[in-house]
Amino acid sequence: MDSLVEWLLFLVVFLSISISSSSAGRIGIPRGAAVLKKHHLPLKRAFSGDLHTYFYTQTLDHFNYKPESYATFQQRYVINYKYWGGGAVSAPIFVCLGAEQALETDLQTIGFLDDNAARFNALIVYIEHRYYGKSVPFGSREEAFRNAYRMGYLNSAQALADYAEIIADIKNNLQASHSPVIVIGASYGGMLASWFRLKYPHLALGALASSAPVLYFDNITPSDAFYSIITKSFRETSESCYQTIRRSWSVIDSYASQPWGLSVLSSKFRTCYPLNSASELKKELESIYVVASQFNQPAYLVNRVCAAIDETQTDDILFKIFAAVVAFNGNNRCYINPPNPESQTVTGWKWQTCSEMVMPIGVGENTMFQPNPFDLNTFINDCIRTYGVAPRPHWITSYYGGNDFNFILQKFGSNIIFSNGLRDPFSAGGVLEHISKSIRAVTTTYGSHCLDLFPKSDNDPEWLTKQRNIELRIIKGWLVTYYADLKAFQKG
Repeated sequence: MDSLVEWLLFLVVFLSISISSSSAGRIGIPRGAAVLKKHHLPLKRAFSGDLHTYFYTQTLDHFNYKPESYATFQQRYVINYKYWGGGAVSAPIFVCLGAEQALETDLQTIGFLDDNAARFNALIVYIEHRYYGKSVPFGSREEAFRNAYRMGYLNSAQALADYAEIIADIKNNLQASHSPVIVIGASYGGMLASWFRLKYPHLALGALASSAPVLYFDNITPSDAFYSIITKSFRETSESCYQTIRRSWSVIDSYASQPWGLSVLSSKFRTCYPLNSASELKKELESIYVVASQFNQPAYLVNRVCAAIDETQTDDILFKIFAAVVAFNGNNRCYINPPNPESQTVTGWKWQTCSEMVMPIGVGENTMFQPNPFDLNTFINDCIRTYGVAPRPHWITSYYGGNDFNFILQKFGSNIIFSNGLRDPFSAGGVLEHISKSIRAVTTTYGSHCLDLFPKSDNDPEWLTKQRNIELRIIKGWLVTYYADLKAFQKG
């Protein structure tokens, strides 16, 4: 992603396909690269000569034996050998599991592997998720997304099987059969990391799942929790900002109800194209508040938005809201509905949310947003109209678990870190309490979405450094235990 505008478009598209007057299947999971770029925050250094790119001939369908299942595509992955101690000493392998974006995004934003591989003498691997970036079946993006028959191979179980094949192949090629693997992922990638540890424990010693909302399925988490956290963040930052945003929706609706209202709103918000409805504007504003809260740190985006609202001296509520739009996006020629084609991330994640990744996120009565509860039937019908396929809202919990999560995982799970910043609205669906001695929850009061995996900086607050150090100590403990067990096994 090259700009925050595209990420906001990403959110708006999700809103538009999954919200009707009575439903909300509302939010995709935006990534951090564009937010960091837009707000001039440190990304990782430019791609270095230490990165080696490979393509693995991947099976299209791992779970069937029909002739068409044996079709293949080229799946991209990158290896950094710089710090690795080698297979002869069973040095560890850190693997970043790609999610709903091209591999370049992880290479820029996921700094945890590069920042810490040297202390573990670890090999670094980044694997791209099928259907994203250059890992596209059927020869091209257009062909891969042509219809539901072809998009049907885009799902989490197939992705995990892809990762299993590539990891096994890397270990075999490098003669590293006893090198322990730690899988690491952010957001949806964090869910994949935790699920990979559960499904493929023979391949992954442990998992670091950052901001992974594994419990935001099947009504395990209250539907309105996501927007309640956003509201709490804004209200704690500024009561007047919170009240202004809360009042603004009815003002927008009042303008839109007039014959000339949409034209006035288009002028007030300097839209790139004339507004077709009030919802078009409101979805975009909602996206700004969501992203500001989700990625608040380290740029203090909520503070920036609220400062613009509070410091604009006028009684015109919409002028205050427009000031927030400018503060968030910077000085642009126009706002709200820029001309952007649908990106690969948007296309792919729309399908994933309309098939298996059904997060029942809605808006309750006590937030700064207009109420819009999640309605499963409406959501299902919207997806059927779009793809001709109904979602499976209970599949994630059936396949990976979720109900009675703590009780069940303490019986058979191990070696997973669930990290969350409590200012991140997706933390509502995260694991926030320790499950066992080896399944640990690491939380920070002021943390935001996947912040612990971002590249470290001299300006990092002490609590963020402490969070990362806790995660590293846990990983070190896994490795120490593993090597002791391996030594005993080899002697026996």
